[in-house]
Amino acid sequence: GDLRSVLITSVLNLERLEVDLFRCGWTPGGQHHWVPATQHLFGGQIVGQALVAAAHAVSRDEQVHSLHCYFVRTGDPKVPVLYEVERTRTGKSFSVRSVKAIQHGKPIFTCQASFQLSQGSPVQHQFTMPTVPPPEELLTQEELIQKFLQNPNVAEGYRKRLTKIQAQDVPIDIKPVNPPDIFSSEPQEPKQLFWVRARGYIGETDMKVHCCVAAYISDYAFLGTALLPHRQYPIKFMVSLDHSMWFHAPFRADHWMLYECESPWAGGCRGLVQGRLWRRDGVLAVTCAQEGVIRVEQTPNQSKL
Repeated sequence: GDLRSVLITSVLNLERLEVDLFRCGWTPGGQHHWVPATQHLFGGQIVGQALVAAAHAVSRDEQVHSLHCYFVRTGDPKVPVLYEVERTRTGKSFSVRSVKAIQHGKPIFTCQASFQLSQGSPVQHQFTMPTVPPPEELLTQEELIQKFLQNPNVAEGYRKRLTKIQAQDVPIDIKPVNPPDIFSSEPQEPKQLFWVRARGYIGETDMKVHCCVAAYISDYAFLGTALLPHRQYPIKFMVSLDHSMWFHAPFRADHWMLYECESPWAGGCRGLVQGRLWRRDGVLAVTCAQEGVIRVEQTPNQSKL
């Protein structure tokens, strides 16, 4: 079989319609590769595809260093997405590209990405990577679900939900460092750690490709960090409002990276999350931030057993 990552062969492989106009890979009657249970387009897919479109409008030597996005409408998984790029500025060191994602004639997402030519500087520092077990010592998300399903006391409704999650073809490998006890609704600290990587092979290529894949990965389970102290409340509605990323150092998105996520604040039906993607050698590769709408039932959850 094809061992290459579906994220570069399909999901992030855009069709060029005009000089700065692109469409996500689509055939009549086709569908997007993976759609969450919400039946709305996955936010990470839109961010990653928008960055692909922006990257087509800069020189090979320029690398993305930041992007700032707003989700303005929910994405429809039944139709393709058009990406319209505006060459906002091309400077000597930095270039800015604006991207608008369109469905049904209306923008569903806007993004600005900034690219930089490589420059050296003696001003350098970073935080220290958390000390955690290596990915080889941890179970994948699928293996954890299989372990939970072996418990004969799991409520039937919850068993069906877990089975449905297990069957989803998510193009990301995930290994939680401290997986939460899914049978407990006790509040937890709003922090979580995952080892993550793209499924399949990407290899040595233009760094912008790995940044686009990281943009896709960065939105997965990110906003859920803000719910950890509030696990007793069933979720009514949760959706991303904005998403920002800063790229610091080269990395391989098909190699294991540690995703350190934390939520410093939640209130007013919104939650704020921050994240750091670490290379295995301790280098801080990417920083992320996101705010989203979170609405919950006022009645506390019942036991899943």
